[in-house]
Amino acid sequence: MQMKRVAPIENDAAQEEDDPDGPADHAALAGLYDIARACDQPGPAMSWRHFTASVRSGSGGERAEAWVAHDDGRISLGRTDDGRTDSGQVGRDEVAGGYILHFPQDDNTHLALLRLMTRTGRRREGVGGALLDHAIGRARDEGRRVLIAEASADGPGAAFAKVRGFSPAATETRLVLDLRTADWSGLELLRARAVRHATGYSLERWAGPTPDDLLGDMARLAEGMNDEPLGDLAMEDQRWTADRVRAREEMLARAGQRTYTMIARHTAGGEPAGFTQLVVDAERPEGWGRQSSTTVLAPHRGRRLGLVLKLANITWFRACEPSIERVITWNSVANPHMLAINEAMGFEVFDTWHQWQLDI
Repeated sequence: MQMKRVAPIENDAAQEEDDPDGPADHAALAGLYDIARACDQPGPAMSWRHFTASVRSGSGGERAEAWVAHDDGRISLGRTDDGRTDSGQVGRDEVAGGYILHFPQDDNTHLALLRLMTRTGRRREGVGGALLDHAIGRARDEGRRVLIAEASADGPGAAFAKVRGFSPAATETRLVLDLRTADWSGLELLRARAVRHATGYSLERWAGPTPDDLLGDMARLAEGMNDEPLGDLAMEDQRWTADRVRAREEMLARAGQRTYTMIARHTAGGEPAGFTQLVVDAERPEGWGRQSSTTVLAPHRGRRLGLVLKLANITWFRACEPSIERVITWNSVANPHMLAINEAMGFEVFDTWHQWQLDI
């Protein structure tokens, strides 16, 4: 088994080719994308553009690198310009598996975030183990001490993680709201009742990047996500600045993602109080939208602002994105308040995931 580092696509024109086969000169990356698409089912799968953007960087500005595994005897040999044999050319059908590592830069520099994927027909052949050993080596080379990965609670990744010594450090459920069958009149009544408890606040909204004059507010609101329950994950608070907010939005734009953001502002004091965000793949949604972060800052809690924000935003989102049929969200099982909000809106449990942690 040999490992080859996959170069990210730096050419925006190539990245924007939303071709599920991938550009011909990125066969190894396209092979890894094939595996990722299979691993993403059921549920929304990344488009080619989104996937290639994730190989360049994480959504929070994390530095990224990707590697693929291929068999020694299945390498496509070629010649370099000076006549030397080049064993680094890997065809997409030869990719047995691969991984993406994200290295946080602004905080949590002790962590490496891992997404490991093995081709379905190549499982139980040692491919996953070889990939993990290689990923651990790369993480150690970068001075990282803890590896974190996600896996479905009842999928093959969970059994693999246990065997390799990972501990389930946090548990999340994915929930789905079917926009085609949602009780919209009931949701409007729910919002009207919630608004009575949220007097003294106004809502602001925008699609796409945050206006320049609101970047500071968004950084302050993003830091409110540090209150999210993390279970036993060895994660520190994230530090957000206006520049980091903009960098995240630029990554999402490269990935072809369109955001719908709504914030609540305290009318008397003028300070931001909470926000929520929905995301859709602008070029290849495949009927799915994603509920991203929602938080209310501590001084403003207890007024049902979270519910007001989410209901207002999803109503607006539905009007702007009529092709979207379902919205999926993640909910920590240690956050019953947000779970209650999602259930009140009609979200239903889709599946359960663990975040697995390994000291390296």
